Amino acid sequence: MPGVPTAPDMSTEPRPVYVIGAGPGGLAAAAALRARGVRAVVVEKADEVGASWRGHYDRLHLHTTRRLSALPGLAMPRRFGRWVSRDDVVRYLEKYADFHELEIVTGVEVTRIERAAPEAAGPDPAAAGGKPARRRRVRRSRAAAAADPGWLLHATGGRVLAARAVVVATGFNHTPALPDWPGREAYAGRLLHARDYRNPGPYAGQDVLVVGAGNTGAEIAVDLAEGGAARVRLAVRTAPHIVRRSTAGWPAQRTGILVRRLPVGVVDRLGRAVARVSVPDLSAYGLPRPSTGLYSRVREGAIPVQDVGLVDAVRAGRVEPVAAVASFDGGEVVLADGSRIAPDAVVAATGYRRGLEGPVGHLGVLDGRGRPLAHGPRTLRQAPGLHFTGYTNPISGMFREMALDADRIAAALSRHLGIRPPGKGRREDAGLPGTGLPPVDPLA
Repeated sequence: MPGVPTAPDMSTEPRPVYVIGAGPGGLAAAAALRARGVRAVVVEKADEVGASWRGHYDRLHLHTTRRLSALPGLAMPRRFGRWVSRDDVVRYLEKYADFHELEIVTGVEVTRIERAAPEAAGPDPAAAGGKPARRRRVRRSRAAAAADPGWLLHATGGRVLAARAVVVATGFNHTPALPDWPGREAYAGRLLHARDYRNPGPYAGQDVLVVGAGNTGAEIAVDLAEGGAARVRLAVRTAPHIVRRSTAGWPAQRTGILVRRLPVGVVDRLGRAVARVSVPDLSAYGLPRPSTGLYSRVREGAIPVQDVGLVDAVRAGRVEPVAAVASFDGGEVVLADGSRIAPDAVVAATGYRRGLEGPVGHLGVLDGRGRPLAHGPRTLRQAPGLHFTGYTNPISGMFREMALDADRIAAALSRHLGIRPPGKGRREDAGLPGTGLPPVDPLA
C-alpha cells in the first residue's frame, strides 16, 4: 500500500480531513464528506476495510434489517436477505469503498491526535471548559477556515499528518475487555475472549461456559449448543431484557426507532407489556425477567438481547443459565452463588473498551468511562473539527445511526471549513492537491 508522507507542508497544500478507521462509520463519513466537496482520506490500521467485521464469529448476522442498515449512497443488495450475514457485511463495505471511490490508506495506525499550533498563537477563547459547542449553522469564510491550525496526527513509523479536521471512527468494539478475575492467570482450562471465538467446531463434545448474557454471549451459547458442545452454561450477572428480532414481520428495530424519543418510563411500561405476550418467562430456568425497565437499561448502556434461539435453547435445557463468575481456582470456576464448575473452556463475552485513551485521552474529550463527551456533529469547544462516530449502541440500530451521523458530520464540517456543497453533478474534491496519498482501490 502507498506510504504516508511525514510533516506535510501546511503552507502550500490544502490539508484533507482525516477519517480514522475504515469500518462502516468511517467509510460512511468519508463518503458523505466527499459528496459535499470535502476531501477525506481514510487511515486504517489493518490491511483491509471492515477489519472488525472480518474478525467476528461465523454465525453473526446483523440484528437490524438490510433496508435500515444501508450507509449513505448505496443500498444493500436484496440478495443479502433481510438479516445480513457477517460475510455479506464485509462484501458490502468493500463495495461501498469502491463505489464511492474513497481514498483509503491501510496499514497505518494513528497513535496520538493533537491540536496543531497556530502560526500566531493568541489566547484561545475556547480552551476552557469541556462542553459541546453550540451548533450554529454559520458557514465560516474560506479565509477563517484556512487560518484554523487544524490537527496533527502521529502515526506509525514516525509519520505526522496534518489535517484540517478529524473524524475518529475506530469502532465500538475496539479492545477486548477481559475481567481481572482472581485466579484467572492460573486457570488450567482454556479461557478466551469472544473476539477469538469463530465457530463451535473446536468445542464439539466439550463442556463450555459462556460468560456474559448480552447479544454476543447469548448467540455464542446457542451456536455452541447447536454445534455439538456436550454442555453449555451461560453465566449471567444481570438478567437481560430479551426481545423477539421480529414479531409478525415487524422488526424490533422499527419499534426502537419509534420509541427512542419517548419518555423513559413510557418505554419501560411498553416493554414490560410486550415482553409478557411475546417472550415466555424463563425464571424457572434461572433467567428471570429484569426488575429494571428496558429503556432504563438502555440508558445505562445495556441493549436488549435479540432472541436468535436463546429462549428455545434455555427451555430445552441445551443452554443452562448459572450465576456470574466470581473467581478461578485451579481448573475450576467459582460462581457468585458459591458453586464450582469445571468446564473444558470458558468463552468471555464480556464486552470491549473503546480504546480512545491513547489517541485523544489528553485532550479532555472523554468521560470517565473512556467514551466521547461529544458525538456525531457536535464538538467540544477545546476541540473544534474533531468528531466521533460509532461510539453509541442505540436501540434504533448502529448502522442506521452511523449513516445519519455521517451526513450530519459532513454538514457540520463543510460549515466549519467554509466549503459550499458542490452543485449537482459537480465534484469539487476531484484533483485537489493534498498529502500525496493517491486514491487506493480497496479491492485491489
